[in-house]
Amino acid sequence: MAEAQQLISDLGKRARDAALTLAEAPADAKAQALETAADAVLTREAEILRANASDLEFGREKGLSEAMLDRLRLDGGRLSAIAMGLREVAAQPDPVGQVIAQWDRPSGLHIRRVRTPIGVIGVIYESRPNVTADAGALALKSGNAVILRGGSESLHSSAAIHACMAEGLRAAGLPEAAIQMVPTRDRAAVSAMLQAQGLIDVIIPRGGKGLVGLVQSEARVPVFAHLEGICHVYVDGAADLDKARRVVLNAKTRRTGICGAAECLLIDRAFLARHGDILLRDLIAAGVEVRAADELAGTAGTVPAAEGDFGHEFLDMIIAARPVDGIEAAIAHIRRFGSQHTEAILTEDQAKADRFFRALDSAILLHNASTQFADGGEFGMGAEIGIATGKMHARGPVGAEQLTSFKYLVSGDGTIRS
Repeated sequence: MAEAQQLISDLGKRARDAALTLAEAPADAKAQALETAADAVLTREAEILRANASDLEFGREKGLSEAMLDRLRLDGGRLSAIAMGLREVAAQPDPVGQVIAQWDRPSGLHIRRVRTPIGVIGVIYESRPNVTADAGALALKSGNAVILRGGSESLHSSAAIHACMAEGLRAAGLPEAAIQMVPTRDRAAVSAMLQAQGLIDVIIPRGGKGLVGLVQSEARVPVFAHLEGICHVYVDGAADLDKARRVVLNAKTRRTGICGAAECLLIDRAFLARHGDILLRDLIAAGVEVRAADELAGTAGTVPAAEGDFGHEFLDMIIAARPVDGIEAAIAHIRRFGSQHTEAILTEDQAKADRFFRALDSAILLHNASTQFADGGEFGMGAEIGIATGKMHARGPVGAEQLTSFKYLVSGDGTIRS
């Protein structure tokens, strides 16, 4: 543990020095670093994919599920998406120094509230090597230094992507310590990061229940809360059948290993009376294991649901399904079993959609759209560090703007207080 603490202390001290430089770095230098990093991701494709192949082999030996291996896997298309995300972040307005509000006081003071970097951010994540680029880009854009601790299974892939980020920093004349990676699989480094008061200003966990629970129980520094993605889709009695079939299938099957994947399907009995169990049959035909409750368990090919299947994040081709008596029953179920991440309602009744939006307090609520849109890139942020489900500071997709705090700039003219 002492060795891990020394490692994090060294990384933290370098990060704090880099953060001082980044706080004053010109917007064009940060943009240049990200553009160069994007170019490097594409030119180093073969190298990154070789590293990823090594990680995939390690993951299979560890017994990772196919959904978890999918989170880990890189290919040409995903590397192109990483490069595109870096360019989108580079092109965004620089948040540092933006005036959030300004006003004059009778005393003669002119007051401005402006965005300022947080300082040093620690990001702890599992499996997905693209987080290395996303987190590094957003931290840099917002003027923060970042210390990245990726999952043990993605060590080589993340290191290869980090090398691209470092190339960008060098090209722009920015300190390489602005984006650092913890170069070890030792889990003691995670605990050391969580206790690094005075070195790390905020921790952002991105991973499963085990990781988030560890962070919340051990952290001595502030945390942007990120709970499980127990995402619900409620199909109202007034839902359009074609829309419902398309959205439900996409919400579950597009990518099962992401936090925006639907984990529970709630179907209004009024919808069932009109359309039957077509949504369940669609899912079963697509290879999804449907764990069904009540009369839905009568659909051929379903598995009877256990109570523990509700409120569970499967991250796999599995979904829990339950019939409900209308929107109020759906709301009650989500309040009981949800994680305040993302929920969707499918309905053509605007009043029902409005009720759903008012009654639930999840970070993201959708009407007639797939939960798979719970993503900073889809929100126009270029990328995200994660989805924050807490209610303090950042909530929903965490992009560059959410990685800033603010300060007050107050101007007078020899002004004194009477």
